[in-house]
Amino acid sequence: MELAIIVLLVVFFGLLLLNVPISFCIGLATLATMLLSIDFMPAVTTMAQRMAGGINSFALLAIPFFILSGLIMGRGGIARRLIECAMALIGMLPGGLALVNVVSCMFFGAISGSAVAATSAIGSFMLPEMKKQGYDVNYSAAVTASAATTGMLIPPSNILIVYAIASGGVSIAALFVAGYLPGILLGMALMLVCAGYAKLKGYPVGARLPLKLVVSKVAAALPSLFMIFLVIGGIISGVFTATEAGAIAVVYSLILAVGIYREVKPNELPAVLMKAAETTAIVMALIATSSAMSWILSYEQIPQVISAAMLTLSENPLLILLMINLILLLVGAFMDMTPAVLIFTPIFLPVAVELGMSPLHFGIMMVLNLSIGLVSPPVGSVLFVSCAIAKTRIEAIIRPLLPLYLAMFAVLMLVTYVPAISEFLPKLFGLY
Repeated sequence: MELAIIVLLVVFFGLLLLNVPISFCIGLATLATMLLSIDFMPAVTTMAQRMAGGINSFALLAIPFFILSGLIMGRGGIARRLIECAMALIGMLPGGLALVNVVSCMFFGAISGSAVAATSAIGSFMLPEMKKQGYDVNYSAAVTASAATTGMLIPPSNILIVYAIASGGVSIAALFVAGYLPGILLGMALMLVCAGYAKLKGYPVGARLPLKLVVSKVAAALPSLFMIFLVIGGIISGVFTATEAGAIAVVYSLILAVGIYREVKPNELPAVLMKAAETTAIVMALIATSSAMSWILSYEQIPQVISAAMLTLSENPLLILLMINLILLLVGAFMDMTPAVLIFTPIFLPVAVELGMSPLHFGIMMVLNLSIGLVSPPVGSVLFVSCAIAKTRIEAIIRPLLPLYLAMFAVLMLVTYVPAISEFLPKLFGLY
């Protein structure tokens, strides 16, 4: 088994350093590990079977639907309306533009289910405006990147669907509802830092708008925000499943972007569909190869060994959970969320359950933890997008990111050690 772990890690990280796409890294590392104990043809056959089985799930159909609806929403003028709504509501507070940035990212992340999409859509509007108002460009990029991660928790979120599959059957509806309080708490913590930073730097405060204008801006954004209530309300009430909710989200986003706002032309839809197909293919390739890796990990009994080793290190559950969080923070800095969830859920979930943590609670903790990795160098995808929009370097925004990192870590610790933050709403609605 020691040899299996060595081969798996050496091949995986060796290929990763050579800039090989991560799905190939996972697949080839898995195959190399299989060949240690299985002949070539049975190993290849098993690999193919596990990859096919990994994506043969009705629940996974929700992912391409939510990807497509997010792309349509991203092109449909949604971001501008959400920003104007947030500006009307909180633009007059200290650090108003930074607070608007956070709230807009929360809204758009919840609608699109993608941190990268939220960074791109909101950042394209907010970063030039913040620069024009005298905000430091590196600080503005840091705020956008960190705020975009809230969309990973506030549903609908594709990564929560992936965790539901990896965990072996946690309710997607329960996970969706469980993400609300942690996601809002994360956004509020970031807003608190932004308000303090604005006071310290003396950033300008926006003008208070007339009530009539506030009402009109909020009303313009309501059709976009209604999608959140439509999708989650339908799931909670049992009217449709998460997969059916994804299809409804696509139809609603088409009606909104093409029919009501008319900012997406019918001749632009083929390009949107192509992009959705490309993104879905990447995600499904990651899920397929990660499913095969999860199988070989189980076959070699690696999760059981790691679980036993961690439980022998300490009898203090608080300390073990802290260790798991630190490991996941390190993993998130080097690996994308989807493969990280698929690979490390079977390893750490048994440890968490042994400590008395529910699979639902662990899933929210894990997604929040790995969300921090999206804004952590060297691999943080959201960090790269934010820097590209702001036309700055990653090393330049690390310093303004530090207080935001601390806020995110503080929320992570709260979510880890206070189960009610994740479990209250699912239990209230009878989903868990």
